[in-house]
Amino acid sequence: MGTVAQLREIAPGFLKREDKGRLSTGIPAMDQLTSGGIARGTLTEICGPVSSGRTSFLLALLGAATRQGECCAWIDGAGSFDPQSAFDAGADLDRILWVNCSGNTEHALKAVDLLTQGGGFGLVVLDLADAPERDLRRISMASWFRLRHAAERTGAALVVAETAIHARSCSSLQIEMKRKRPVWTGKLLHGMETEAESRKHYRSQTAEFTALACLACKEVG
Repeated sequence: MGTVAQLREIAPGFLKREDKGRLSTGIPAMDQLTSGGIARGTLTEICGPVSSGRTSFLLALLGAATRQGECCAWIDGAGSFDPQSAFDAGADLDRILWVNCSGNTEHALKAVDLLTQGGGFGLVVLDLADAPERDLRRISMASWFRLRHAAERTGAALVVAETAIHARSCSSLQIEMKRKRPVWTGKLLHGMETEAESRKHYRSQTAEFTALACLACKEVG
């Protein structure tokens, strides 16, 4: 049987990728669902409709990452990022590079490619949740593979937000967010109970949390 070095030389893709650690999501239920958080050096897809808790989860992740001292990049495809909501979720704005692409999906892809390839960011978020479906379908699998490879090489946790899965086999983890029921305090909307389903290696698991109206998150039950 050949040595590890010989296996790497003969078939570099055969061996399991090096574990580069994980970033806590900031939500205990989601940390349990993801076996400790979002893996570094991977591409993760977060999908779900409007008001599904998708943005709340991403802001909680952003807050947790900056509190751990990570420098983060948020590539904003549609110009919808709200710094105040990120601050309310506990994010350190001084550790975030915000790239506003104002609805230009092509510019967003170029920006995430440049920043992920360059390295130096612990978390890179590509927000394509408001991008037209026709633009997302035009993204080639070669482009997704390139982004995945860049994340593997630099160790960044690359997270893509969408309404549906597009990177498919290029993403190591796919999480689908589903809104369950509103949470009311009297006549005021307090938040939304959310179910998150993870898909990895042909297995699925679920977790629940509440996305508060102020875009902070807390675990349910």
